Amino acid sequence: MALDLTPIHAYDTLELRARGLVEGFITGLHKSPYHGFSIEFAEHKAYNPGDSLRHVDWKLYARTDRLYSRRYEEETNLRAVLALDVSGSMYYPRPGHEKLQFSVLAAACLAWMLHRQRDAVGLACFDTQLRQQTRLRSTAQHVQGLFTLLNQWASAPPPPPGPTDVAAALHTLADSLGQRALVVIFSDMLQTAQADNIMAALQHLRHNKHEVLIFHTLHAPSELLLNVPDRPTRLIDPETGQTLDINPADLRQRYRAAAADGRHQLRLRCAANRIDFIEADVNQGVKPILQAYLAKRARLG
Repeated sequence: MALDLTPIHAYDTLELRARGLVEGFITGLHKSPYHGFSIEFAEHKAYNPGDSLRHVDWKLYARTDRLYSRRYEEETNLRAVLALDVSGSMYYPRPGHEKLQFSVLAAACLAWMLHRQRDAVGLACFDTQLRQQTRLRSTAQHVQGLFTLLNQWASAPPPPPGPTDVAAALHTLADSLGQRALVVIFSDMLQTAQADNIMAALQHLRHNKHEVLIFHTLHAPSELLLNVPDRPTRLIDPETGQTLDINPADLRQRYRAAAADGRHQLRLRCAANRIDFIEADVNQGVKPILQAYLAKRARLG
């Protein structure tokens, strides 16, 4: 089923939509035999040998046969930055601004999940530079502010044509973060000419001890498979304004091979630097995003 990408502002609030998706996802986890880590209870964490027994919730143990320790409001297990590419290419394909709309919704879901787990979360938005960056906090008021900012980006008109400099923005982000954090990046990573620079910026984040999770956000049917009508077509680069007239049938096989090779090379380079690289097709919904995040979160402990 195709993802409903009706503009987010058409719904009551971004928060309600994100909460509904996250709670539905968690309910599905509870019904399956495969539970993630301690996501079941927002105010508990899995008991680890050596933890004080005086914080164990014995009533919860009687119901679940699992040991959990009570958590407190000031506790924070993780610091996470949601880094959102807001460049012109992320508004493709119009009119629904699918890639950006999808990224905003996915980021909102992660923000709510992080808040639900009492983790600190912040937002960073970039195109040619780091356009916006918030502090990392776990309070309800802070998360409400993140939803407001995300909703503003979801409603923003496409920017005028211009280049994207992912590398510069990520270098700035790496320099600005203090303590170790998980940096979750939503980007289409289409700046192939800057591949070496982008990888150097990702290595900068890793050198500073940050964990990195990349969601390679694409509209797979057209951007990976060139599934467009077989008729003369004019392609317009949303970032440079350049045009290219093509016949899709003549290029499709070569295009698919080149796109697959590009993704493969990027995946290999990320793996070599211990960076999680996840393909995020806007047509698949946010469930794969939440699953990948939970897998990463579980590995971080």
